[in-house]
Amino acid sequence: MCAAVYVLSTVMGYVLTSALLLKCPTLLHRRKREPFLSRHISHRGGAGENLENTMAAFKHAVDLGTDMLELDCHMTKDEQVVVSHDANLERSTGISAYISDVAYADLPPYLCKLGVTFQRECVCEGGEDKHIPLLRDVFEAFPNTPVNIDIKVNNDTLIKKVSELVVKYDREHITVWGNSSNQIVQKCYKENPRIPVLFSMRRVLMLVGLFYTGLLPFVPLKEQFLEIPMPSIVTKYMTRSQHVITWLADTLLMRRALFNHLTARGIQVYVWVLNDEKDFKRAFDLGATGVMTDFPTKLRDFMEKNGTPNMA
Repeated sequence: MCAAVYVLSTVMGYVLTSALLLKCPTLLHRRKREPFLSRHISHRGGAGENLENTMAAFKHAVDLGTDMLELDCHMTKDEQVVVSHDANLERSTGISAYISDVAYADLPPYLCKLGVTFQRECVCEGGEDKHIPLLRDVFEAFPNTPVNIDIKVNNDTLIKKVSELVVKYDREHITVWGNSSNQIVQKCYKENPRIPVLFSMRRVLMLVGLFYTGLLPFVPLKEQFLEIPMPSIVTKYMTRSQHVITWLADTLLMRRALFNHLTARGIQVYVWVLNDEKDFKRAFDLGATGVMTDFPTKLRDFMEKNGTPNMA
């Protein structure tokens, strides 16, 4: 009987302590400093309104008042850091070649039309700007705009050069970088721990496990940004038999208590890539810090209509 009482009291103490610290994490952890807050995030600069990852897209998004530009980086044969999503140029330019095998001066222009990855049966027709820009071009053009950098390949030189550019343009306080690969994120953090990092996929899974076991409030976290998809958006493109898995993932990941705990610790939560008003609303209602979209105008209009101010 005594042993049962001891076990029960221990379990109850753990549950109550975990619940308290989940709601009040600063009792145990110092809140992370937030040098900027981003509500409105333009995915690839706004791939539904301009050709993705072009200076025209970035300028359009910044002119709209976006809080953050999301972009992707690769390195050319002559070791120039360029802004482009795919390692191979075929989808975006029609030329089957890897960026790493082509000198910057020889990179082909984008096609006139590009499919919008996260909007079914949607094609963006670009204007005159079909040029693949350098990362430094973006930094020089938008010195005060936070940038979210996806390091697309596990390349030590690329990581080092991106860090050097961030330092050169004095952007450590308005840059976040990483990738779904845990190895890339670890290398980014090791190269420059002053640039905040995203959670890798492995760390997201760990985060979810800690949350559901009640251990999350006790564990320190080095990351400052959680960038996650809203699983329910893919059901639009799936068969009924696949809906159960997606529903389960959505139920586990889209939790207000999780988002509130992280934001209370100074960790921003970004949900991607949302292109419909009902998804915008759901993300903000769940407590997400920001929403990443291919349609920055649509998100701006939604935020203005619903009294959700951006931070720019």
